[in-house]
Amino acid sequence: MDNNKNIVCISNTTWEGFYTKSTVQLMSLLAKTNKVLFVEYPFTIKDLIVSLLGKANAPVSRMLGLKPRMVKKNSTFNTAVYQLIVPPMLPFAAFKQNGIYNLLLKINSLIYARSVRRALKKLKMADDTICVNAYNSIYGTKLLGKFNEKLHVFYCYDGPDVLRYGQRAKTADEKLARDADGLIVTSDFLAETMKHLNPNVTVVKNGVDFKLFNVKAKKEPRSGKSKKVGYIGSIDHRFDKETVEYAIQQLPEYEFEFVGDQMNKTVADQLDKYPNVTFYPPVKAHEVPELLQGCDVGLIPYLQTDYTKNIYPLKINEYLSVGVPVVLTAFADIPDFKDVAHFAKTKEEFLDAIVNEVENDSPERIKERIEFAEKTSWEHRAVLFDEILESYLAEKEKN
Repeated sequence: MDNNKNIVCISNTTWEGFYTKSTVQLMSLLAKTNKVLFVEYPFTIKDLIVSLLGKANAPVSRMLGLKPRMVKKNSTFNTAVYQLIVPPMLPFAAFKQNGIYNLLLKINSLIYARSVRRALKKLKMADDTICVNAYNSIYGTKLLGKFNEKLHVFYCYDGPDVLRYGQRAKTADEKLARDADGLIVTSDFLAETMKHLNPNVTVVKNGVDFKLFNVKAKKEPRSGKSKKVGYIGSIDHRFDKETVEYAIQQLPEYEFEFVGDQMNKTVADQLDKYPNVTFYPPVKAHEVPELLQGCDVGLIPYLQTDYTKNIYPLKINEYLSVGVPVVLTAFADIPDFKDVAHFAKTKEEFLDAIVNEVENDSPERIKERIEFAEKTSWEHRAVLFDEILESYLAEKEKN
């Protein structure tokens, strides 16, 4: 294995944040043996203004160049990654007229590419780079080939971001998939739906920081009369509030706790009226294991949509690493978990699954979940990811 690769990651996420991000985990581990430049989510002028008004927390000083745009970041895996924040972009996603939209995107892409090239040159990575576009296809279609990269891989961990960009997201995803040298996706379903766009498509499923989560692993079910059902993660457009409300209504003796960023305010509006429901703000990743340890069941209640059927949820392996039973809606076909989690097709099944997992949990089942989760560590996923990059590179050089 070549352990001296130069990797630039064009990310659609930030480095910092409350929740685990697959891109951050993988790039942190790839940095053990490779040089990695992580290019942060491209903030806009709107983000800049809102942050100056104190209503958001974008890195204003670095966006404006008042502080270094590129810094060295230490990861939880004892590695270091170079993190770059590009100058503020012009807001463009909301424009319906294609002419204005494309003009602003073109201007942004020129600024974006110039900033990345400067960083690559400073790091002496400019002449020997592998580019990994991490779910940033809107810009990715414009940036492909702009860094003189020897390999360009599209890392796709969800379906098209139609909610934000509309049909343009689907168009961009398909174009980048066709033009890239290879695809790495996070689910078998995504691989199946994208293989007609590019023959080089390989699955690397989401993992877990097993050491972090397992430190608070359960050994046996919680004792006591009160039972706690927990959800930890973003509360957004994917959240199936009707199914969850049904369980809350039918189980007044159970406590339901929801910890996370309330991106969809209608969820709290609908559920917070029940006395057995509590909402908490998001917490840092290292605080999550202890919260999970106090739960009798962990929920992943996503709506069943064209978007969610692409998802391999990060939090399922986190729940399992602590030994917590998991109940999900049947939003996606993920056969890997059929023996260690319960997928419910209806609200009645969802309710029954919660009760069944609480009443029939045991030290043996807890041990089984933990052993399953250990095999899904990010360390294992990163090795596979690195091997795929090398195989795509070898194939390209051969041709």
